[in-house]
Formats: sequence, structure tokens, C-alpha cells
Amino acid sequence: MDTLHKKNGNPTGVADGGKDSSLPILGVPPDGPTLIERLLNDQQQMTAVEQFSRTHDLGGLPAQSRYYSKLVPTSAPEPGQQYAFEVDLDRCSGCKACVTACHTLNGLDEEEAWRDVGLLVGGTAANPMMQHVTTACHHCLEPACMSACPVDAYEKDPETGIVKHLDDQCFGCQYCTLACPYDVPKYHSGKGIVRKCDMCSDRLADGEAPACVQACPHEAIAITVVDVQQVIEDSEADNFLPAAPEPHITLPTTRYKTSRVYPRNMLPADYYATNPQHPHWPLIVMLVLTQLSVGAFVVGSVLETRLDANDMIAFRQLHAASALGFGLLALTASTFHLGRPQYAFRAIVGLKHSWLSREIVAFGVFAGAACVYAAAAWVPGIPDTVVVSLSWGVAAIGVVAVFCSVMIYVFTQREFWSFTQTATKFYLTSAILGIAATWLSILLLGTVFNNPAAQQLSRDVGDTLLQALIVTSGCKFVFELSMLSHLAVRRVSPLKRSAQLLVGPLSNQTFARFALGVLGGVVMPVFLMSQQRTAEVATIIIVVMLFVACLAGELLERYQYFAAVSAPRMPGGLRS
Repeated sequence: MDTLHKKNGNPTGVADGGKDSSLPILGVPPDGPTLIERLLNDQQQMTAVEQFSRTHDLGGLPAQSRYYSKLVPTSAPEPGQQYAFEVDLDRCSGCKACVTACHTLNGLDEEEAWRDVGLLVGGTAANPMMQHVTTACHHCLEPACMSACPVDAYEKDPETGIVKHLDDQCFGCQYCTLACPYDVPKYHSGKGIVRKCDMCSDRLADGEAPACVQACPHEAIAITVVDVQQVIEDSEADNFLPAAPEPHITLPTTRYKTSRVYPRNMLPADYYATNPQHPHWPLIVMLVLTQLSVGAFVVGSVLETRLDANDMIAFRQLHAASALGFGLLALTASTFHLGRPQYAFRAIVGLKHSWLSREIVAFGVFAGAACVYAAAAWVPGIPDTVVVSLSWGVAAIGVVAVFCSVMIYVFTQREFWSFTQTATKFYLTSAILGIAATWLSILLLGTVFNNPAAQQLSRDVGDTLLQALIVTSGCKFVFELSMLSHLAVRRVSPLKRSAQLLVGPLSNQTFARFALGVLGGVVMPVFLMSQQRTAEVATIIIVVMLFVACLAGELLERYQYFAAVSAPRMPGGLRS
């Protein structure tokens, strides 16, 4: 390696005597900053994240902004306006880039999606037509999810109109998933809450486009500002999407536009598909047992007016205790439907607008009054008039509570859950199980406890109760079978789909429901009426079987109530 020798001004660096006494210095660095200067300079350089953050803070826009800036409004909505999705159907290719972007940005699980892409098909064999449709939350003017929520876990921004879900407030009752006609809220079983699209409101607030808008390669999705009054007027024309839920229900704000004229038979690709819905077993048990409890109290109160007070004392004690037990068991079962049952106390927050809150309050009052009545039945010295008044009070509150249960499902505006369908089924269930439970209490008291008053009670009202059970069961069977008449209707209506489910995928449950119902509600009562001299043990066994058959039959009927429901929905895809 070359060295430079320098000593005492001698350029050769050779000292006297011919010896080289200089120290070697490794090569002279080239012109420019030294190594230390370069390291210090590198420390002053910002990373890509830091550069983006600084640009953002200074009001700069991302490099991609030129691609989507025209797809978002330049100004916030004015009074009487709100943000809305605008979908250009002519541009949508069904690539699902919007679905992927939404999924990635929001960190959704593998089977979770807040945006879907469906398919419309129609036309003729010679001139077929197909149209992809991308859908998400429509941020309705009157969102059903917000009205239904018992804990006020939804809010509609007064300035932007965006409907947001408050995850911390949600306790996972899933009522909003039934109330929303567009199947927008999605339940996350792992987190125990519901989640949904919020139009990437944080990005919009910073002037950036939502993930779906930015990701679409065809610019098929945009954010626009709509006039509230115009949305209301447009909903009257029912011109939303073919076979979609009627817009007047919640007044959705999403705009679908196209320059093409669709054929008259344009329908979703899955329009004719019939699939059983989630049965919600905790709700099935809760509904049936609460109606059993209410029916038992009502039947017991009716007997109070027909029989001698002395004959009713022992029966009243056992019957009130058993009816109360079924009611408390029902309320316990309802908590298993909650994703976060530890927050069940929040359920009364939505009392002003949510039928679920009203049902919870009504059954809470019912349970409290039933406890007071059951206690009064066992405490001696309380005037009989007071006890009878408590009995009728409990029965009346129970009837109101069942009405609240009816309205929970009527609110969803599904034809299979109409007021006539739901009220008839719920109140007939109360009557059937109330009569069966009352008859069981009388037989147990008279046979097992050998109570003479109960034995006399059995002779006085036994046949009457059995006749009432046969008539009530028969009425309900006829009403349920009337649903099958929709199979003869040519148009594929929601009720026809329900009927198809009952005789198709749910045919086994349908057969079992009627077999058990006829066995417990008709065959066994007729047998008991015709065998007046049957041995006591045999009678008890038959009555227990009668009660179990009726209960199992009503549980299966309620299973069908949830599994066979069908309603108009947003376009879906082809299913294998």
C-alpha cells in the first residue's frame, strides 16, 4: 500500500542517516463527508412511515390520492344531507378487491366480511344478462339495527349520517342481526359482539377514501352526499335492487346506478335457494318456558274463580312454585344467548325504543311478582282475596310480557314472523303448556302427596282441562298446517320458501313436531278421558308423558319458527 512520508518539511520523509522514521497513514479519504458525517446524516433521514406521518401532519396527501380524490366529496354534508355509498353497476366486475381491502384494513377474521359481492342474472337463453353487485352497510336514515338495540350500541352521526357500532357497549344479544333487513351486522362469536361497516369514518374525516373505494380498480364505488328528503321520496318507488328488501323499511341511502335497462326477470342468483336459518336454541328454550310459565299462571287463576278456596290451597302452593321454577329456568336460559352475559344489566338502556328491552323489563317484573305470589301461597294468614289478586296480577303481567316477545319478531317485518303468525303461535303455546302443566300439578298433588282436595279437584276439572287441551292443540295444528297452502302459490314468496323448508330440509323436524304434538295434545288426553278407572301409577306416567310430549312438540315448533323463516335479501352468489 502506498504511503506518504513527511518529516521536518522533507517531502521524501527520509531522515539523516537514510532511515525512514515516519508513521504510515492509510489512504487519504476521497473528497466528501467523512464516515462519521455520513452516519450523522443517516440519523437525520426519516423512515417511510415517518415521512408519511410528516406529510400527513403538514396537510399533504398520499401519492395515490390523485386516483381516488374524485371519488370522495370535497366538502362535508350540509344540514339535511349525509354521506352515502354510490355504486356504478356498469363498472363493477365482481373482482372482490373491495371485499379484500375492507377485510385487510379492518383486521377481520377469515370467515368475517363487512362487504359482499352478489350476482344478478336474467334475460333469455339467446340474450342472457349478468350483473355483479357490491354491497355493505347502507347507513339508513332509519336504521333498524339502532332502533332494535337494547343497549344503545349504535349511533348515527348527526353530521355525516354514518351509522356506527359501539363495540364496548354491545353485549352480544344479536337482535340487530335479525332486525336489519340487509344482513349487515355480523356476529363475532369469539369476541361476543356484533361488528359492521362504518364507511371508514376515520379515513373520511382526514380526507381519505374508504378502503373499498380506494381498492376498486374500476372506480365502481364512491362516496357521495345525498339529500335526506330525496332518499325518502325515492323509497316510495321501491326502486332499489331486484328482489331486495323494500327500501321504505329503513330508508337505505346507497345509490346504485346503471345506464343499462335490466330485463324484467332480473333476479339474484340465489333467489330460489332455500336454506334453514340459525335456530338460536337459547331463545327457543327461553320463549317456550316463559310461555309455559305464563300459561300455567293464567290457567291457575281461571281455576281460582271456579273452585272452592279450601280446595285450591294445596294446589296453589305446588302450582305456583312449579310455574315460577319454569319461569326462572327460562330467564336463566336466555343469558346463554348473550355473547357477553356479564353486561346483561345494560339491557334496560333501550327501553324507549327497543322491544327487547321492554321484554326483559316485563319478564323481570313478572318474575318478581311471581315470587311474591308463590311466597304468599305458602304463608298462612294472608287473606284469600289478596292471594287471588296477586295470582291475576302475575297472569296479567305475563300476558303483557308475551306480547313484548311477539313484537320483538314482528318488528323485523318478516312475513313468517308477522303479528298474526307470531301472536297465534306464542299464545297457543302458552295455553297448551299451561293446561298440561296444571293437569300435571293436580295429578302429582292428588296421587303422590295423596291430597284429598287435589283428588276432588281432579274429578271436578280433569275432563274440562283435557277437552281444552285437545281443542287448543287442534287449533294450533290447523293453523301451522295452513302454512303449507303457500306451496300451491306460483310466485316464490317468503312464505312459500318457508313452506318449502318445512317439507324439505326441515321435513324430519316437521314430522316429529306433529307426531309429538298429536301424541301429547290429542291421543293421550282422549285415552285419559276414556279410562276413568286407570290405576293411579299408570295415570301419573301417562300424564307425565303427555306433558313431556307437549313440551317437546312446542320446542320443535319454535325450532321451525327460527329455522324456516325467510325474507328478501341482498343479491347473493351461486351456491353449490
